[in-house]
Amino acid sequence: MAKILFVLTGASYWTLKDGTRHPTGYWAEEFTAPYSALTAAGHEVVVATPGGVVPHVDVMSLRPSMAGGEQTALEQEEVLRSAEELRRPIELADARLEDYDAVYYPGGHGPMEDLWADADSGRLLVAALASGKPLAIVCHAPVAMLSTRRDGRSPFAGYRVTAYTNDEEDAVGLAARARWLAEDELVGMGVEFTRGEIWKPYTVVDRNLFTGQNPASAAPLAQELLKVLG
Repeated sequence: MAKILFVLTGASYWTLKDGTRHPTGYWAEEFTAPYSALTAAGHEVVVATPGGVVPHVDVMSLRPSMAGGEQTALEQEEVLRSAEELRRPIELADARLEDYDAVYYPGGHGPMEDLWADADSGRLLVAALASGKPLAIVCHAPVAMLSTRRDGRSPFAGYRVTAYTNDEEDAVGLAARARWLAEDELVGMGVEFTRGEIWKPYTVVDRNLFTGQNPASAAPLAQELLKVLG
């Protein structure tokens, strides 16, 4: 069976352009859906965060209105409670790509605070892309690709990619308050940005890079990973 590295944000807030801190973290569905699918198939998950901090779930993501109903919210909470990996993450700086068969980045607004500029994450992403191993990234987490830029260039330039769109950020009332937007920065980095309907599942596969647009895309992204992991 495969061993998959889950790289989670260590941030519990996102600093907006007026300096206020918007409470956040990782989005529950983007962890629980792939985690449940992969572990049910017998694969092993290891969680890594910047500094090895215990990651914070965005409590908004566990509201029934955001999770897709009360029962779904309760099921996600149970997965988070039972996932021991969340309580004993390794330090991202210590993660060695050769120890894993695939890498997965769940989103939430947290990566907009830390992973977009995290050098350890950047090195891991460059290595993962070059290795040919499956690299899956969803929602806001594709902003971690920004940390791979050197002299304004990134190895992800030219890849077909999706991520949380400007329209989705606007729909939750945060676009006008953000210092920058995921879609804009990724386009500026040179990726071939593609998108589906707002809030609907949408995934893109380009070589060994798997990306998903929004929380609803996390489960389909996991299924794409399972196809290649066996």
